[in-house]
Amino acid sequence: MIKLRLKRFGKKREVSYRIVAMPSTTRRDGRPLEELGYYNPRTDETRLEVPAIVRRLQQGAQPTPTVRRILEKANVFEQLKAETQNSPVNS
Repeated sequence: MIKLRLKRFGKKREVSYRIVAMPSTTRRDGRPLEELGYYNPRTDETRLEVPAIVRRLQQGAQPTPTVRRILEKANVFEQLKAETQNSPVNS
């Protein structure tokens, strides 16, 4: 299963995170399939590649609880709903 989760980087006590897509069995700082954004908890700065995140969510990727809260703040799930409503239904 593909998870959207945080990958830690930065110096000690000056941590930042990358939002990445990776298999759930991979270790936290392992090689990601794709980097989808950036989150800095010290300044509460986020940069998201929304089209790539929406594409991964449509493919069935599951966000971790922390990533889910970050995506909810950025209204990514509303964009996901809009994308699924606008896409043609395959019969």
